[in-house]
Amino acid sequence: MKLKILKNAFLISLACLALSACATSKKSGQIQSDVYTGSDTVEYLASGVKDRVFFATNESVLTTAARETLRKQAAWLRKNSKITIVLEGHADERGTREYNLALGERRANAAKDYLMTYGISSDRISVLSYGKERPVDSGSNPLAWSKNRRSVSVKAN
Repeated sequence: MKLKILKNAFLISLACLALSACATSKKSGQIQSDVYTGSDTVEYLASGVKDRVFFATNESVLTTAARETLRKQAAWLRKNSKITIVLEGHADERGTREYNLALGERRANAAKDYLMTYGISSDRISVLSYGKERPVDSGSNPLAWSKNRRSVSVKAN
């Protein structure tokens, strides 16, 4: 009887382990759901105001974290009305040069559009796409790729 109970407990544990391995939510240290969440490549426009936001593979949709960063940038830009910025769009190394230039532009424009909804004039924001030409991490692995899928706000003056 005890052997049967142990066998059933083992089978249930094995099934749970197999199901948990199939979970769809990817969480790995500095990557969550294909988006970089670390901070080792992040710089700051001002104290507490990060200069970059990150994107999922082949996406230009802003994440919740990206929107929060851009809200802080908008608040800082409203207080510093003489400052203009360049939004640089970047992609990882995969894909053609042309595809990644277009993707980088969509990412930078997504950030620009969001800043404009918070009252920042389009006259103060320029968009420039580097595609895959300026990686922040030259590695060829998921972590490096996630660091390179970004839009960076750079002070222009």
